[in-house]
Amino acid sequence: MAAVCVGVSGGSGSGKTAVAGEIARRVGHERVVLINQDRYNHDLAHLDGAQLLRHNFDHPSAIDGELLIEHVRKLKHGQPADLPVYDFVHHRRTAAVERVEPRPLLLVEGILVLAIPAMRELLDLRLFVDTEADLRFIRRLRRDLAERGRSVDEVVTQYLEIVRPMHRELVEPSKRWAELIIEEGAANTNAVDRAVRRIEALMCVESG
Repeated sequence: MAAVCVGVSGGSGSGKTAVAGEIARRVGHERVVLINQDRYNHDLAHLDGAQLLRHNFDHPSAIDGELLIEHVRKLKHGQPADLPVYDFVHHRRTAAVERVEPRPLLLVEGILVLAIPAMRELLDLRLFVDTEADLRFIRRLRRDLAERGRSVDEVVTQYLEIVRPMHRELVEPSKRWAELIIEEGAANTNAVDRAVRRIEALMCVESG
């Protein structure tokens, strides 16, 4: 049985992960596979600190898009996939993989999910989380300080030189491909309700 495949996109810090998590909670975690685009970042262990600071993580070339699409296609069509495990502190892909079995709902979350044509073709529903830039920056700052071992200056420099320009060039324009826009993230319960209803309807059709 094929899985329903839903893309959850939006700018860095928009609340995509929270929205995807809330959808999974309502549908039932046991029925959901969640793939984060960042798992597929290229190994950058060979770069020094200055090079990493200026590396463009927000461009399609920063991820192994072919592998991501291969895994989404497999899971969508009822086949297991061995997902990569990425070390965000050291910017490297580890030797480990995570074996994931297919489930009725496949959520694919990331800033470029709607910006890559081959990925859009695999999606049965396209969501975009639209959040004000100041809130997105604050969330990104907190995350990178707490989880990715970066300093405030590093986060600010990367945001101004890479994240904001890429958002304007790639992420924001991809909103036009969205079928549902969720403003301000998971706190927008009405929009999340609409998304869950659409997803459950698609799952009923697929299972029937």
